[in-house]
This record gives sequence, structure tokens and C-alpha cells, in this order.
Amino acid sequence: MIETARLQIRPLAPADAPFVVSLLNDPAFLRYIGDRGVRSDEDAVRYIDTGPAASHARHGFGLDAVADRESQQAMGICGLLQREELDAPDLGFAFLPTFRRRGFAYEAAAAVLADASERLRIRRVLAIVQPDNTPSIALLERLAFRFERMTRPPRSGTDLRLYARTG
Repeated sequence: MIETARLQIRPLAPADAPFVVSLLNDPAFLRYIGDRGVRSDEDAVRYIDTGPAASHARHGFGLDAVADRESQQAMGICGLLQREELDAPDLGFAFLPTFRRRGFAYEAAAAVLADASERLRIRRVLAIVQPDNTPSIALLERLAFRFERMTRPPRSGTDLRLYARTG
């Protein structure tokens, strides 16, 4: 678990299923990240088990819940993913509409990147983003990511911008 001034970043748990259903069906998530086919709490538990939890077991990192430190209310997800087609872990993040544009994504991502560097000794982190996802691109640039090239991951079927951060 990682804590910041306002946030707690912790592994997703089955109790997070209603939150996961809401987040993964948010129109912005569907548009910019994709449809994960999660429509029920049961689907969400399966998603957590086969995605974030499996990634933690296999790689020592994965997507985590980002919650308000005081209320424990989940507001988004943030973490590292290891995609077969990429040569380094990539940063992922998504927040419910209510929690966007309030600095939470930056705070969570900066903490995840610090943990990746300090605890996991990961020196290079990537990020892939839709070319028209201006808010996410601005956040990545604020986090010192730099555009490297366009890429087309096998599952996306579309060209994405690939960013990298070393350090």
C-alpha cells in the first residue's frame, strides 16, 4: 500500500466490485481505454482476479485502487501493467468523473512512479494513450514522460501514442 497526503493506493479487492463496474463503464473509460466487458459485480471480481491481482502475483505490481485516505472511498485506479508487446511496464490510470481535474491522478501516478523506482528498481516506464486524449497526455508530460513514437498494440486495433520516462 502507498499513501500520499490525500490518497491511499491499495490492491483492488472483491469488495471494490461495484466501484469497478462504475469505472469500467464510464463513457471516458470506454472511449479512451476500451470495453472490458465488465457489467456486473461478478464480472468485476473476475476482472480483479484475472487482471490486477494476477499481475501483482506475477510481476509484483498491477493496477490498484486509489481511495480517499480519510473516507476510504475508491475514486480511481492507478498502477503499472506489463504488456507482452512492450519492453517495459506501462503506467495506467483512470478516475470516476467526480474525481477528475482535482490533482488526484497526478498525485497517485507520482506516488506509483516513486514506488516503481525506489522499491521495484524500475528505471523505464512507458505509457500508451489515445492521440486525442489531451488530459492524459498533459498529465504524462507533467510527470516527465516524453513522446517516443506511434504504436499499434495487437488488442487495440488503433494507433496510440507511446510515451516513456526514464529515471
